[in-house]
Amino acid sequence: MANSERKPLLLDFEKPLAELATRIDQIRQLAEENGVDVSGQIRQLETRAMQLREEIFSSLSPFQRLQVARHPRRPSTLDYIQFISDEWMELHGDRNGSDDPALVGGVGRLGGQPVVMLGQQKGRDTKDNIARNFGMAAPGGYRKALRLMEHANKFGMPILTFIDTPGALPTVSAERQGQGEAIAYNLREMFCLDVPIICTVIGEASSGGALGIGVGDRLLMFEHAVYTVISPEGCAAILWKDAAKAPQAAVALKIISSDLKNLGIIDEILPEPIGGAHADPLKAATTLKQALLDNLDELNQLTSTERRQLRYEKFRKIGVFTEVAH
Repeated sequence: MANSERKPLLLDFEKPLAELATRIDQIRQLAEENGVDVSGQIRQLETRAMQLREEIFSSLSPFQRLQVARHPRRPSTLDYIQFISDEWMELHGDRNGSDDPALVGGVGRLGGQPVVMLGQQKGRDTKDNIARNFGMAAPGGYRKALRLMEHANKFGMPILTFIDTPGALPTVSAERQGQGEAIAYNLREMFCLDVPIICTVIGEASSGGALGIGVGDRLLMFEHAVYTVISPEGCAAILWKDAAKAPQAAVALKIISSDLKNLGIIDEILPEPIGGAHADPLKAATTLKQALLDNLDELNQLTSTERRQLRYEKFRKIGVFTEVAH
């Protein structure tokens, strides 16, 4: 989670920032070589760089936010768990012969309170991504998630889920093992659990793969995360037979946090550091931890019956709209 000294991985819309940073470095190097004091000019350029970064990240298009959400150095489920938990022990297996590495979970403490935490886990590089199926869980992953949630329910521990997946694993093998049934079973059972459930979209959340651990009392979402029924590329390929129209699809799908908040699908937007969560992972994790603690304090005041009823009502309201006659 520490800020990396590695060379940054820049997205296309960040290139002006890189050019300005290169210019600052060149001026600083020339000044040192010639013994000239240019500290004033350097400060002006650094101030301009900060302003430019704020301008860029405050006006990102939906498709650009999708790129931020997919950034390979964006904090993952395990990154957040390791930062926010006082103690943490990962648990493995679905008790049916499978231990899906694309979905991780276990028991820990948050603010001194025992909790169960789980979520999809992407890799950091190609090799790690292949090992974790790029964060796309197979049926065994969702059954492992349900096993952990039932464990939490049995022992009265709140459930915290972290959603970050391009979708459930789309293979013939996964379908044979009952992918749709595993996700549907999770949806039904999560409505019945007595303990508080807080779900957080930390990166890319797509399709039923996201929904499989997404039924909760509260749905939080990071500012530059996305939540969608299908990827913009997939939508564009279906509607226009052209994946290049993905930016247009991203606008139509209403995938960004502000749109989803306006539609009543998510409950709270978590602000990200300027430049995205990967620019300052510790700050992003601190924001997440405080939001989880605040929401847990509120949910713990309710009875299990009240929580289940409010959970039911929350999802019944999704999709309700009013037509205005013209």
